[in-house]
Amino acid sequence: MAAEMRQAARLFFGFLDILLALLLAAMAVMVFVNVVMRYTMNSGLPVSDELSRFAFVWLTFIGAVVAYHHRQHMGMETVVAQFGRRGRLVLMGISDLLILGCAGVLTHGTWKQLPINASMSAPVTGLSMAWVYGIGLFTGLGIILITLERLARLATGRITEDELRGFGGEMTEHPQPASAPRPQDRGE
Repeated sequence: MAAEMRQAARLFFGFLDILLALLLAAMAVMVFVNVVMRYTMNSGLPVSDELSRFAFVWLTFIGAVVAYHHRQHMGMETVVAQFGRRGRLVLMGISDLLILGCAGVLTHGTWKQLPINASMSAPVTGLSMAWVYGIGLFTGLGIILITLERLARLATGRITEDELRGFGGEMTEHPQPASAPRPQDRGE
């Protein structure tokens, strides 16, 4: 069961990586075409301007979930590095609880704002603004799920040494991802 969950998570985040690349490419193409058209024809495509802004919002919010999953977000490694194993575990728990609270506020706020945003339309495309601001639900819920999984592993003592070293800013030559099986799980 755990192996299937790891495989599903790997596929999901692989899909998000592809989606981020497509959003970035679409945004770059739309902006480039608009710049060329403004320079050569003294006109542009207003729809490309609007859609590139929407793509940037989605790129940022989806990228936040992916970066959080890979632990590539900002941290206070200088402080955490001063602690041993037990201190790092405590700090990791406090950090995850704070992140859980912030992601909860983001999710709740987005949920409350969604009806207001759904009633507004984008000026050029006419799309509901819920398509733009609703991405906060994905981000908030994604971070909540990742954090709950981390807290569960922390509470059951399944945090790996590589994760603790990474939490303290120590880079390993071959970091073991959080979703990888531990040697004792593989029977080694």
